[in-house]
Amino acid sequence: MYLEIVTPEATLFKGEVTSVAVPGVDGEFQMLNNHAPVVSILGQGKVKIYGDIKISKEFADRFSKGDKNETILPINSGTIEMNDNKVIVLAD
Repeated sequence: MYLEIVTPEATLFKGEVTSVAVPGVDGEFQMLNNHAPVVSILGQGKVKIYGDIKISKEFADRFSKGDKNETILPINSGTIEMNDNKVIVLAD
């Protein structure tokens, strides 16, 4: 599936991923390929990206690697939309 992470300053990431987990206001949830359409508000927490991804050097300092071979981006809040195997995260 295709993931795009956008902040007010820049588009931090866009590319193919295996799955993504996000901090929903009622708890973390994960989306895989062919997931049902979703629109949700995000709370403070970590966006966890799974797959063989490449982060631009310009934004590499915002991301970290996790224990389970995931790439992590901390956020304060945001929204997410998933539709037709495309996930868009608008994050602060």
